[in-house]
Amino acid sequence: MTYVVTENCIRCKYMDCVEVCPVDCFYVGENFLVIHPDECIDCGVCEPECPAEAIVPDSDDKATAWAEINRTYAQQWPNITRKGEAPPDAEEWNGKPDKAKLLSPEPGKP
Repeated sequence: MTYVVTENCIRCKYMDCVEVCPVDCFYVGENFLVIHPDECIDCGVCEPECPAEAIVPDSDDKATAWAEINRTYAQQWPNITRKGEAPPDAEEWNGKPDKAKLLSPEPGKP
């Protein structure tokens, strides 16, 4: 099992999860984070740290549509090992529905 970053991370990207990951399996996009499924050790420490509640185990129904997105972008985006600044409007985006269309394929800055 692994953990998956889901839709609510889009445009929120708080990055609290990055700080606690013992294996540095987070990768950063312009407006989204992903977890590399082959690097995640299923420790679960990231899940409660996410203010947007965007991280779920891959066994969760919410993870189904996002597991492949996490795998794909984890192979393209740079690894991130330290918490950065969340976007200034992150709180406004937290909990908004239908953000999938806003996912940018562009890499972020670690």
